[in-house]
Formats: sequence, C-alpha cells, structure tokens
Amino acid sequence: MEKMSINRSAYKIKEAKILSARRLTDSEKLFDIALQSGESLDYEPGQFAEVSIFGVGEAPISICSSPTKRGSFELCVRAVGDGRFTNAMHKLEAGDDIGIRGPFGVGFPVQLFEGNDLMLVAGGLGIAPLRSLINYVIDNRRDFGKVNILLGCKTPLNMLFGDEIEDWQKRIDINFSCTVDRGAPDWKGNVGLITSLIPGVDLDPENTFAVVVGPPIMYKFVIKELTGKNIPDHRILVSLERHMKCGLGKCGHCQIHNIYCCQDGPVFFYDRIKDLKGAI
Repeated sequence: MEKMSINRSAYKIKEAKILSARRLTDSEKLFDIALQSGESLDYEPGQFAEVSIFGVGEAPISICSSPTKRGSFELCVRAVGDGRFTNAMHKLEAGDDIGIRGPFGVGFPVQLFEGNDLMLVAGGLGIAPLRSLINYVIDNRRDFGKVNILLGCKTPLNMLFGDEIEDWQKRIDINFSCTVDRGAPDWKGNVGLITSLIPGVDLDPENTFAVVVGPPIMYKFVIKELTGKNIPDHRILVSLERHMKCGLGKCGHCQIHNIYCCQDGPVFFYDRIKDLKGAI
C-alpha cells in the first residue's frame, strides 16, 4: 500500500481558548472555542478536529457548528463512562486553554448538494456533526431544494440542541420530524425507531441526497429504508466519524480494508463502502 503523505502542519497544535461551556444534557456539553491567533479554523461541514488537554491527552471530536459561524467554532462532547479525556473535557469552563489540530478529513460535499433536495437523518449524538451541515444549509437556504430533517434519540431528555430544534420545527422551508425510543408523560411526539419516520417522507429519489449520521447499529436499517424509497446508493452518504483516532492515518485505528476514515472520510458515499466488511 502506498504510504500517505502528511502535511507537517497537521502535527502542529494551535493554542485555543474556550469562550463558553454549556451543558446540554447530563452527558453532553457544548463548547464554543476560538483560536488564540485570531485566525479561522477554516473547516467544512462534516470535518473533525483533534483536541488536546494539556497533561491529559488528545481525542478527535466532530465540529458541530457551521463554517458560516465566524470567529469561533463549536464542539459537542459526550462524557463517556470512565473515559479519561471526555471527563476531563467536561471539567473545563470558559477561559480554559486547550490545543487544536486540524481540521481533518473529508466533509460533506456541499457544492454537489446545491440545487438538490436533502434528506438529513440523525440518530442520537449524530445530530452533532450533522448540525454543522444543517446550519450551513439554513444559512445558504436558497442554494438547496426541499430539506427534510429526521431526528431520533432514546428519550426526550437525551435530545440535543432543543432550542434550535424548536426553530427548525417552526420554519416553513424545512420539514422536520423527530422520534424517541421511549416517551415521557409530557412527550406529545412520535415514539418509535427513526426508521418509522422514513416511509412518510415525500421525496424525489433522483433529485435527493440522503445523509445519515448516528450509531453504527442504525445505519443498515436506515439505508434499507432509503433504498426502499429508490434513492440510489451513490446519492446516500454516511459519516464514519466514530472510527477516528489520530487524524493522520498513522495509528491504523480507523483503517477499513484499503481506506483510512480519517483521511478518506469520515464522510463517504454509500456505494463506495457498502461492500467493505466492518464499514457499516
């Protein structure tokens, strides 16, 4: 296999400062971050950054804000059990310093999407990287056709970005639907798997790009529903961002056969990876 060439600047850690830290749920926290140099991170929707906490370590985290947001960028971090890095990240507050490498990876092909309808499907924490694309589309709404957003999560308490979701629900130029696996006494929305929302969506399969981001277990079921609505494989995109580690294609953690998710992805067209064992 040909050895990948890595730009030396990819190793450079940029000093950054947390502008704000806001708790979204018991497990997730949203950080607004700016590079101390004043420069822009210059990323695309769907890319990720390597985040360093001095004395703790480094981890890849998807950028969840749109590049149309100027001056800073946002990361949504879930504290995972005994995860040393994510728990240390949750202890940080406004004014704390961190390091940033990146951005890395292949993001969503927004220019290819222009003029087409979009079906954006998010499960659980998948709404974080997909939020970057959603807000980019909203900020450039005239460039895209019909927009359908489908969101699924375990319970209403697990729902991220609730205030923004209310805005999406109110917009007349977006069709938004959401479901939870388990309801609550005050929950008036749909209860069921996210696949239950797809049959009711009216779409033109030859003019629609579908984007799916969420836990790996949901992919094959959602894709089955999408292909059942005749969306071609080359018009379905998935993010394999959960495979990330070093961001440089060096550690091999994200390697699936002959592809490195951190370099060739994390966003892939489904027809490219559907036959790769372990990808979906």
